[in-house]
Amino acid sequence: MTASTVLTPDTPAKDEPFRPHTSHWGVFSARMQDGRLEVRPHAGDPDPNEIIQNFPAALRHRARIAQPMVRRGWLENGPGPDDRRGRDEYVPMSWSAVLDLLGAELKRVRDDHGPGAIFGGSYGWASAGRFHHAQSQIHRFLNSSTGGYVRSVNSYSSGASSVLVPHIIGDYEDLVKRNVSWDQIAEHSEIVVAFGGMALKNSMVAGGSISKHVERGAMARAQARGCEFVLVGPLRSDLPEEAGADWLSIIPGSDTAVMMALVHTLVVNGLHDRDFLERHTVGWPVFERYLLGETDGQPKDAAWAAAISGVPADEIVALARRLHGRRALIVVAHALQRAEHGEQPVWMGMVLAAALGQIGLPGGGYGYGLGAIAYYGRRYNAVPMPTFSQLRNPVADFIPVARISDMLLNPGTSYRYNGQTRIYPEIKLVYWAGGNPFHHHQDLNRLRQAFGKLDTLVVHELAWTATARHADVVLPCTMTLEREDIGGNANDPLLVPMQPAAEPYGEARDDYAIFADLAERLGTREAFTEGRSVREWLEHLYEPTRAGLAAMGLPAPSFAEFWAGEGFELPQQSDDGGRLRAFRDDPDGKPLPTPSGKLEIFSETIASFNEPDCPGHPAWLGATNVPDEAAPLRLVANQPRTRLHSQLDFGGHSGDSKHRGREVARMHPQDAAARDITEGDIIRISNERGACLAGVIVTDGIREGVIQLPTGAWYDPIDPTEDKPLCVHGNPNVLTRDVGTSALAQGCTGQLTTVQVERFTGNLPPIQAYEPPAAQPVPQA
Repeated sequence: MTASTVLTPDTPAKDEPFRPHTSHWGVFSARMQDGRLEVRPHAGDPDPNEIIQNFPAALRHRARIAQPMVRRGWLENGPGPDDRRGRDEYVPMSWSAVLDLLGAELKRVRDDHGPGAIFGGSYGWASAGRFHHAQSQIHRFLNSSTGGYVRSVNSYSSGASSVLVPHIIGDYEDLVKRNVSWDQIAEHSEIVVAFGGMALKNSMVAGGSISKHVERGAMARAQARGCEFVLVGPLRSDLPEEAGADWLSIIPGSDTAVMMALVHTLVVNGLHDRDFLERHTVGWPVFERYLLGETDGQPKDAAWAAAISGVPADEIVALARRLHGRRALIVVAHALQRAEHGEQPVWMGMVLAAALGQIGLPGGGYGYGLGAIAYYGRRYNAVPMPTFSQLRNPVADFIPVARISDMLLNPGTSYRYNGQTRIYPEIKLVYWAGGNPFHHHQDLNRLRQAFGKLDTLVVHELAWTATARHADVVLPCTMTLEREDIGGNANDPLLVPMQPAAEPYGEARDDYAIFADLAERLGTREAFTEGRSVREWLEHLYEPTRAGLAAMGLPAPSFAEFWAGEGFELPQQSDDGGRLRAFRDDPDGKPLPTPSGKLEIFSETIASFNEPDCPGHPAWLGATNVPDEAAPLRLVANQPRTRLHSQLDFGGHSGDSKHRGREVARMHPQDAAARDITEGDIIRISNERGACLAGVIVTDGIREGVIQLPTGAWYDPIDPTEDKPLCVHGNPNVLTRDVGTSALAQGCTGQLTTVQVERFTGNLPPIQAYEPPAAQPVPQA
């Protein structure tokens, strides 16, 4: 049995007991046996996620950080802008010494510049545990110890939709979590049209714990019942084989045009639901005039959309007719709004579902984001979940999460966001825990420049990610398997005692222990810890859940009973379709929380913002980043299959999927042949922003003119001293654009860009991403 052993639920037990644990990609159990980690999936999971296979090899990998490190330039020259970040040596230090240094720096910035000079966005997923949740820990620390911090809002996944949806539909959570469920699809849907698909690699992960992966089974049950699935997108793999889907291969970024043509076909043939539009929406007449070409001279018909999308006009017309009169569900993937004008497909998806009159019906209507993450399409738990308070942040300032480089490079300049003109703050110190912006962010060479502007960058990290390599102070933190916690998710019934399976690596500490000792140096330990140990916090956080069960007259195990077991299931709320179904049944008595109380096809509020790149109703705005002679292919930079984002990229499952150590791209046979590329080659992908190497698979499961390269391979520059070095590992964010979706949402546009591809014929550079950086001993006095 090797260090990368993964067991099945029925593998016979050995001497050491398996201990329950959980993660973003699934509940599992683990044990150390003969110095090796063994993991096995939760026995009740019908479709376990193979990403748990990353744990065994990752636990004691050489990429782990063993002790506190300080960048030499920062240690010798003090805080300040420095373009050597990411190019410097590190000096190991004791915990006592490094926390003294960091405590003094936090005091300096707080006292000299105020808490508004500290950015604690700390975007990232980190642990599935409810206590050792890195964002909660760092935000609580900054709120209690520095007087607050500048925060980030929204996410890289749904930056455009999370701003748009409140204007046109209402509460975002009502749309994605209290609306159409997987059970409804299995039982009621007759046709599901998925723009961008519902890829299982995405729905296999959740923001908290996940005990049962049900998506594959629900689609199989629906298909067996006769439900038809239609995938509209450039990648055939974005729906599983179990769906038996028809594939409409589409030019990336043209979904809005196809949706408009579908609605146009319904309208000119009298197939739209006039009664629903009259009772449940506002602004239809305004949009209808635009749709028919009365306002701009261009009818948005199937022929028009065919020229934009590459989907034949007769196929668009046929799909519109298939939708009419059936229990139809329109799904729009997160991916579509991670692009220029990303608000438009989200808005237009709602309009299409409304024109069909399906919103609010079981298994019908609008399933925005369904399949994007495991807690969408499920029921809420009926009792409170353990939640670690972040305390109150006195600093009101914030930025949209994807505008971090803009903020650091352009302090004091203005930008538009959600109808406001805002000013980027001047940030002196960035404190990051539980995330890796060198995965999430776009145009990494620009991000490197931005981090060079800081006085100080502090990172808690378990391994030497590119973010850690750019930090001034690197504090090693534990992996989830090295600490105890409570695992759960408000949309998953299983509450799990997360029992540690291994001792901490090297000198690694929990985030809580680090912040508690740092708070001691700032005189705020009691405010941060409230005098509790980790175990005392777990007992405290568990109590509202126990009390909720008792109030319902259900078995309510004590914390000791919970901790001694394997976990237990919580009661869940009914699958009643939420607010949208209530609104459908009674639009006057149960209005939506929009300005009009209805679905807003035309938004007076958004129109009043006067943003040219996001008018008052859905519109076809086209793209500015289009293929040309220098970059003739469209790149789709989507989520990976073998890891969550960049987490545990050094794990066994992630590594096994690579070719000669590189991330693997996919391209169409005709595009490959035109460049003398064959499967198994190493290719160079490039544009004006950067270049990277990747392996390649040649397949007809991708549209011609498109290349796909998943995100998450750790950024690995061949020469960090260069301004635009070649990434030898295959990180597509050296290529993506760092611009907002529009002035409305300023969301991330990292899904699509344009590139050139060529066969790489040089000497293949080694992968250095997992090798610790050069370190020097502490200089002697």
